[in-house]
Amino acid sequence: MSNDAAWLRPAMGLSTPQIDEVLGNRLFVKDAPKVLKPAAVLMLFSGTSLDDGEVVLTHRSPSMRSHSGQIAFPGGRLEEGETPVDAALREAWEETGLEADTTTVVEELDPVTIRVSGHPVSPVLAHWHAPMHLWPASPAETDDVFTASLRELLDPENRLTIGWGDWTGPAFWANGYLIWGFTGGLLSSLFAHAGWEEDWDRENRHDLRSVLRSSRNREKM
Repeated sequence: MSNDAAWLRPAMGLSTPQIDEVLGNRLFVKDAPKVLKPAAVLMLFSGTSLDDGEVVLTHRSPSMRSHSGQIAFPGGRLEEGETPVDAALREAWEETGLEADTTTVVEELDPVTIRVSGHPVSPVLAHWHAPMHLWPASPAETDDVFTASLRELLDPENRLTIGWGDWTGPAFWANGYLIWGFTGGLLSSLFAHAGWEEDWDRENRHDLRSVLRSSRNREKM
């Protein structure tokens, strides 16, 4: 690991049980699908420390059939013969124009099962050692690409607990977007594991639909 990426060392070793603890209380739990469709996401961090660190996020087009309007990490399904790292980097290039040689893969995490679909997703932790201009390279799928400051995400003013029915989970504000669901849970579990969290109000539960109406997400619920 390069010196510039050494600050990410505390984030390594995040386990599936730790993530499941955050994501476990999910609504609409389904049985495992007959055919698993593995996927991977790229958790791409830039910077040389937590103070200047940023993470790359995308906004899924509101016209998408699945997870429309949500904030997500670049990523998608594995193609035949691909590893999770291969798929995460390919999808990031297709969605944002990211050149693979500007990144250094730090760690491939074990797969996490998406409760609403039953499909496994492998998070790939990476350092962006040579940041470049990104854009919505596939606008039908992704209509915004941006970096969010880690210090801003960790600010207690930008953290909240949201709920819908029996489901409760962590969320973040960034650029007027609400980061929640799988992406919000993955960020929250990683921040806690790395020891980066500040004290924030976990007890005050906000209604998901009400919060989304005040966001830029344009999600269909």
